[in-house]
Amino acid sequence: MNASAIKVLVIDDEPPIRKLLRMGLSTQGYDIIEASNGKLALEKLAEAPALIILDLGLPDIQGHDLLQMIRARNDSVPIVVLSSRGDEAGKVQALDLGADDYLTKPFGMDELLARMRAALRHQLQVHGERPLFKTGELVVDLVRRIVKVGEREVKLSPKEYDLLRVLVQHAGKVLTHRFLLKELWDELTDAQYLRVYVRQLRQKIELDPERPQLVLTETGIGYRLRAAD
Repeated sequence: MNASAIKVLVIDDEPPIRKLLRMGLSTQGYDIIEASNGKLALEKLAEAPALIILDLGLPDIQGHDLLQMIRARNDSVPIVVLSSRGDEAGKVQALDLGADDYLTKPFGMDELLARMRAALRHQLQVHGERPLFKTGELVVDLVRRIVKVGEREVKLSPKEYDLLRVLVQHAGKVLTHRFLLKELWDELTDAQYLRVYVRQLRQKIELDPERPQLVLTETGIGYRLRAAD
């Protein structure tokens, strides 16, 4: 499993729907967590999903009540609710209670993916992150996890991407070795690991890795990603 995959918690009591979502979203690189009822869903929150797909028609806990319980524990995770056709009042109530978007069953996978991307993009913006980051020839799409240099798409390993994501989130700021080690491994890890991944990242995104213009070394301190254009 891709270490940088976005975790999605699917809460639905219908096995065919869960299977459809598991297959459709997994092929797009999402890491799927499943819950067949509200009680299990609350337990699965401990796995820190980045997005939740919630069916309002659950067997044990009323969907809107569960939505409130989730929001009481996590006020920022994007939630896309699934509802039955014609339940306009239920959709409005769900949005008022903190859902980010809704889909009416039956739905198309492309439409769901578009709603998920929009919810994730909004969450990034709320937290001060730019979903699309540009500096020089480098373009990083934090929602789709696509990295380009000019017109060339760059394939990064999960750890290389995680390093770049942290740099993007703090672009223009000096990040100490200790901070980066703590974010990516734990601060007890040998700093040599960090140097290896920085070197590998530069090989892929710098026009001249020996004279980096994007990932800059702050001697004895850490690294800085060139600020956004």
